[in-house]
Amino acid sequence: MDGLLLVDKPAEWTSMDVCAHLRGVLHERHIGHTGTLDPNATGLLVVLTGKGTKAAKYLESDEKGYIARLRLGMRTDTQDIWGTVLEQNGQSRTREQIEAALEGFRGPIMQLPPMYSAIKIRGKKLYEIARRGGEVERQPRPVTIHRLELTAQDEAGDWGLAIDCSKGTYIRTLCADIGDALGCGGCMSALRRVRAGRFTVDQAHTLAEIRQDPERYILPLELTTQGG
Repeated sequence: MDGLLLVDKPAEWTSMDVCAHLRGVLHERHIGHTGTLDPNATGLLVVLTGKGTKAAKYLESDEKGYIARLRLGMRTDTQDIWGTVLEQNGQSRTREQIEAALEGFRGPIMQLPPMYSAIKIRGKKLYEIARRGGEVERQPRPVTIHRLELTAQDEAGDWGLAIDCSKGTYIRTLCADIGDALGCGGCMSALRRVRAGRFTVDQAHTLAEIRQDPERYILPLELTTQGG
């Protein structure tokens, strides 16, 4: 079964969990995705099936769009609220102060990959090293933040961020770096991918919907090469 599926990934599923589940649903051995989402993140996961997996290399570099939540006054080892808390100082900043700090993160920037990531160094994934309490030297990588806008503050005091960015951008790290720039620390408290290249989360379907009628939701491979 060749094609692509636009999945609205639920929280607490890894991207590979979704692919493994769909192998059983579709009875298809060859299934992959075009960009990992953290387990606690939700939103658009572009899944390729059958011969469609060969198109992954063309889609992985697509620009991504996210809606995130930024919690100030808190630092964790994973750069999100699900990690071990390293510091919690209760500090916050005004909208004007945050807006000013965001200016330094728009456009091309250098970003240090987090230890809790799947990047391999000398054959070992960083998160495997981090879970054993280790840390290794990493080199900053160039990424581009095409859009970074501050949105509403919620009842918990977390700020919303609307982000369009290049492949390889870690939103957790962006949140932590913004917190550091503000002098109070910060981490990511929520993340939802809303766009990957030409595809949007509005076009995606839940796993429950796909299980009911898998063939209905498989899109033709031609969409991977058409302009948005």
